Amino acid sequence: MSTIARREATASEKAARGKPGNGSVAQFPAAATIRTLGVIGAGQMGNGIAHVSALAGLNVRMLDVNEERVKAGLESIKRNMGRQAERGKISDDDMNAALKRIKTGIDYKIFSDCDVVIEAATENEQVKREIFKALIPSLKPDAIVCTNTSSISITRLAAATDRPGRFMGMHFMNPVPVMELVELIRGIATEEPTFQTIKELALRLGKKAAVAEDFPAFIVNRILLPMINEAIYTLYEGVGSVAAIDTAMRLGARHPMGPLELADFIGLDTCLAVMHVLHDGLADTKYRPCPLLVKYVEAGWLGRKSGRGFYDYSGETPVPTR
Repeated sequence: MSTIARREATASEKAARGKPGNGSVAQFPAAATIRTLGVIGAGQMGNGIAHVSALAGLNVRMLDVNEERVKAGLESIKRNMGRQAERGKISDDDMNAALKRIKTGIDYKIFSDCDVVIEAATENEQVKREIFKALIPSLKPDAIVCTNTSSISITRLAAATDRPGRFMGMHFMNPVPVMELVELIRGIATEEPTFQTIKELALRLGKKAAVAEDFPAFIVNRILLPMINEAIYTLYEGVGSVAAIDTAMRLGARHPMGPLELADFIGLDTCLAVMHVLHDGLADTKYRPCPLLVKYVEAGWLGRKSGRGFYDYSGETPVPTR
């Protein structure tokens, strides 16, 4: 390279410093140097991510839309860590130290010192876009943003931010403290240092990574949700009752949980949202959401979180609703 070319290259590198999305490896924090992690959403997924991050030694910032949700999320973390301590999986000292690392709030400024922020809000693209719009002004220029979406295009979500090169999918499985897997999904603009940093972070959190391409629903839900949808069709067409379908799949296919019970656990609104993403994104009628799933969601029967879905959870033992 000539002297003039080297000077031009050096000048370009200097100009690029501090700008989100540039390709300089030095500007990306190594996973080992990530100290503070933010989580948007204190629900089942969000508080689970905060839980494992705090136990891994990270300082955690957890946000939701109001103090009630934040408080409920923190109580869930305390309860779940308490169970782990009772079973000897973590010590009381580990639990107490982890809880001290978690700070909560309802203002995005809480993320001003975060190295990585993971969005874990509802599975709705417009909601997520609004969240990123509110989040970006509070971030450091070199902060990485991840989304816990289970189905939505990473490329489209990244385009809603000022740092598509520092954006990717980090899809945790539910319940986060128990499930080992994290799906890692790059958007078309995701830079390699971003991917490597988040891959190392997943390992630091005690997870195993499966790398997926940016196609609708990625790997797990591309396979799982059509199975659940087919189970709902089996119920809708009268082939079997709720109890018969779940028993058949538990005993006949060695599934730890029947597909309708699992749908209730996931949330029927989330199941429907993923099926819509598959149907719209792949334009194949085999992904058409079952009309019965649509009816249940319209009725507000969303599963465990609403107290009623394919099972009624009002008593001590869940009772099939059909």
